Amino acid sequence: MASVRFQGFRSVLRGQSPLLRSQQRRWAQVHDVRFLASHHDPKHVLDKYRAKLDAKAKEEGHDSVESLKKAYSDKIQDLRRKASTVATPELGSPLSSSTVPSTPPAFHPPPPPTESPTAKAARKVSGKANPISPLSAYLDVEKIRELPPKEIEALWRLRHANNPTYISAVIPLDTYKRIFSAARQNPQFILPLPRQQAAQEQVGEQSAEAAAGQTSADIHFLQWAFHPPAEESPRPSSETANNHTSTVIFTHLGAYKLHGAYAQPHTTVTHYLDLADDKGLVLMHGQVVPDRGVSTSEATWLVSCVQRFYDFEGQASGRKGELLRMFNRGDAENFKVEELLQETEKIH
Repeated sequence: MASVRFQGFRSVLRGQSPLLRSQQRRWAQVHDVRFLASHHDPKHVLDKYRAKLDAKAKEEGHDSVESLKKAYSDKIQDLRRKASTVATPELGSPLSSSTVPSTPPAFHPPPPPTESPTAKAARKVSGKANPISPLSAYLDVEKIRELPPKEIEALWRLRHANNPTYISAVIPLDTYKRIFSAARQNPQFILPLPRQQAAQEQVGEQSAEAAAGQTSADIHFLQWAFHPPAEESPRPSSETANNHTSTVIFTHLGAYKLHGAYAQPHTTVTHYLDLADDKGLVLMHGQVVPDRGVSTSEATWLVSCVQRFYDFEGQASGRKGELLRMFNRGDAENFKVEELLQETEKIH
């Protein structure tokens, strides 16, 4: 039985998702800047500049400053109207400081953004304004429709073979539909990633050869998101399977517990259904972010586990599917990490 290292993992069973919960606390004070505006006595201003005003009046042929003011009264009022704002109202107006209420009005925060945290994470990984690149960014979709499924699969894999951070797969539509149905009901899960322990970490009389067989596991958190099709289908949505695009985001569990929805993902996977109607295929594209602690081969193994736990009528028909459902309904009493490890050890 493998020895397992999780830091603070038991706390996961008391958190959100319902087993995972990311809490944020914010402290903020709101000040109404209208009450920071200062208003000076106009007589003080007039006395300060009286000498200059007298000179200006004589220059324009007026007997006094009052005569100068009368000549410019229309212009002065026009400038006041243009310059008056809520923060600095006109003197004598209904919004002057003498009539402003002593208590600032209630602060209403702006509505939350409509973009989900998962979509934000996908956009950050892709580095593009749109979190989903269309399938046409990788293939000439119209030309590839003319090919048989086996050739499409071969071309799709070859298209990503030269990039060491890409993962690709072709999924039969029926299999994807089963996975999709399970993902809609169970959008979050955790997966252990087995790692070999170094022999020098072992103590006692255990040999280095035996120690090499010992494993530990890092825990990774995955979450699904569903978006409109990256490219619109010519058929009505009720008549086409290409009515959405799905993504899966993989994050270190420790990072997710620390940063919640703002944790940096290490792998993003996208499922394209552009060829689902006429070819019965779903093309999967994955991208691994370098220097996030997960290699491409390790990310590939995590992605392969998704089908093993989400295909309830196939590979997840037994205990794997039960563990997935228990996790999402928050059944902390029956969900056992040890059982999850045992099930992943059966995957070859």
